[in-house]
Amino acid sequence: MNKIRISAVSYTNTKPFLYGIEHTDIINKIELSLDNPSDCAQKLIDDQVDIGLIPVAATLNLPEWQIVSDYCIGAVAAVNSVFIFSNCDIHEVKYLQLDPQSRSSNNLAKVLLKNYWKLSPEQITGAEDYAQSQDPHTAFVQIGDRTFGKTGQYKYVYDLAEEWIKFTGLPFTFAAWIANKPIPQEFIDEFNQSLQYGLDHRSELFQEMPMRNDFDLKDYLMHRIDYPLTEPKKKALYLFLDYIKQL
Repeated sequence: MNKIRISAVSYTNTKPFLYGIEHTDIINKIELSLDNPSDCAQKLIDDQVDIGLIPVAATLNLPEWQIVSDYCIGAVAAVNSVFIFSNCDIHEVKYLQLDPQSRSSNNLAKVLLKNYWKLSPEQITGAEDYAQSQDPHTAFVQIGDRTFGKTGQYKYVYDLAEEWIKFTGLPFTFAAWIANKPIPQEFIDEFNQSLQYGLDHRSELFQEMPMRNDFDLKDYLMHRIDYPLTEPKKKALYLFLDYIKQL
């Protein structure tokens, strides 16, 4: 069998998965690349890889897709790495600067603004002062490692997983392992075992990771990111896609 080409997100939240992949025999059966979320999605769309840990919103750009793992990047409470940071209360925001590395989280912000907060600020892509604007009515979406230790720097901080849960009563699925073609079940089974191995050995992973003084990485990877792709998370995934289609 030819090696399966896989793209995984390069953020810290994926490290347990990568630990499992790198410490089991599955590593010998794949070609692995690490990318930011939007590039990971684009590789799957362009058929440069067979499986990607992609932002779920990107599935809307795939003619064919299927979930190929029992695991995901999800949250059942505040996730602590996907935010709107704002210089004012959300109801006073006039400009929302979108994250250049994100697909799902930008869409999540849009869905919440329209359906939950009932707001329509101007959305800005490619802002030169992204994440640095001092304008009193500007907010910005930011995700991943770049948000670590940042919540104390802004008076108004909105955790988008937490806001989604308030809105829907469901957990949230940020990214899932998605294939753009049929994948042998034998491989899927072994892949799941590798991912579970990584989750089961997070304590060993922590011994290899540099820790931070401004952010609790252990809490983040043990409790904030919720990895099993449960039925409620699948329900949330499809509900989110429906909301995106209505934007």
